Amino acid sequence: MSELSITLKDVGVQFDIGTAADGHTLKGFLANLKNRTPRQANVVEALRGLSLEVKAGERVGLIGHNGAGKSTLLKVMAGIYPPTSGRARTIGRVCPLFEFATGFEYNRSGWENIRIRAMLLGMQPDEIEAKLPEIASFSELGRFLDYPVRTYSTGMFVRLAFAVSTSVNPEILLLDEVMGAGDLAFTEKANVRMREFMEQGKILVFSSHSLDLLGEYCNRTVWMDHGRVIEDGPTNAIINAYKHHALGRPTSLPPNKTANSG
Repeated sequence: MSELSITLKDVGVQFDIGTAADGHTLKGFLANLKNRTPRQANVVEALRGLSLEVKAGERVGLIGHNGAGKSTLLKVMAGIYPPTSGRARTIGRVCPLFEFATGFEYNRSGWENIRIRAMLLGMQPDEIEAKLPEIASFSELGRFLDYPVRTYSTGMFVRLAFAVSTSVNPEILLLDEVMGAGDLAFTEKANVRMREFMEQGKILVFSSHSLDLLGEYCNRTVWMDHGRVIEDGPTNAIINAYKHHALGRPTSLPPNKTANSG
């Protein structure tokens, strides 16, 4: 079997979010028909020529402002978004822990949703049944597992998603701001499970605005801005550069200096 890896080469992702403003009115639509004006696309470039490689054992953080492209990058790694240009290849069993709604049926019970989501994550029926007690215990939802998921609070929903997703023993775990969810006791349990996962020498890619969490979990961090990689290197160095940039101070890193990006 090939070694675990995530490889992106010159990846671009574009979203067509609709026509230009004048095409949104009946008058504009009729004018376009009369003048045979071609449709004007309103395109957003979420990722631009991004190259990145993540190997087995690496724990990579993603930082950047809202809209920098972090979530889009995670979805490309997970195979949810195909690149508009370039190439993306992920080798290994992926667990994307950010699409909480995926695989959940809101009118069904927690128990039923455990089975549904676990099947979508690639678990076999007998494997699911064997792990049901462990998943239920970790979620700490108790009798609420008998209730429809639509009655759950956000914290309860996150607990269930985290408990199921991390029970599959994934080879590649992709996280997007989930560690802060839940109460203090559950967060500590989640931290312990994350440490156990990382000790197995697999791949973690973690997007977060919490620099403290990135410093705790990630040995490498990628700083993104407007769909591009600005810096890529040891977490402490990148965090310091990011802080200096946010405060308007010069950084100690040369501009556009990246590592492990080819």
